[in-house]
Amino acid sequence: MTAVVLVHGLYHRPEHFALVAEPLRTAGTEVVVPELHRGSLAADTAAVQEVVDSLPQPAIVLGHSYGGSVITGLRGVGRLVYLAAFVPDTGESAADLGGASPQLRAAIEPGPDGSTGLHPDRAADTLYGDCPEPLAAWAVGLLRAQARGCGRGVPERHGWRDTPSTYVVCARDRAIDPDLQREMATRCADVREWRTGHSPFVGRPDLVVALLLELLAAGAA
Repeated sequence: MTAVVLVHGLYHRPEHFALVAEPLRTAGTEVVVPELHRGSLAADTAAVQEVVDSLPQPAIVLGHSYGGSVITGLRGVGRLVYLAAFVPDTGESAADLGGASPQLRAAIEPGPDGSTGLHPDRAADTLYGDCPEPLAAWAVGLLRAQARGCGRGVPERHGWRDTPSTYVVCARDRAIDPDLQREMATRCADVREWRTGHSPFVGRPDLVVALLLELLAAGAA
């Protein structure tokens, strides 16, 4: 495995992974961060599958939050990494597993076209509450509207059943209950726990980079 694919969650953009992607690229790793927001889980999964298929070797694919539902449906992956992410089983969606915390649900605002967005102040506290204020403001400024229904999508396959997998529990998460994360983590072969909030790729990118470099080295060995 020589490449890493980073899959963002709802309301996020590829740019949110900049503090992880650049150090990995500096270390000589190929990094691809696809854009989701294709309107459905099936369409988001297809977009990431196209990226995976374009790489010369099976990649490490990290999914954050809703991105866990996306990466669950992929084929041809070297390792799955779930970062505070949903790990659906047969017939399950992110919403079925418990979905957003009450604090995150309170931050969601309806848009005029049927989409939803996040209230900036509430999003900062919920998603980036443990991040330095300038970084939290930067991350909130990148958030975008989200089509309805993606969180109710059900993956067509379940890659964690036959692909090496790592789950990272974010113990101070305010968006997805850490106890729910620990329950979902039992479906993965390798479990880590960090004392971070929902978005360590913003507040503690060093942890994410170190984990991915460790897994890349283990795959090479």
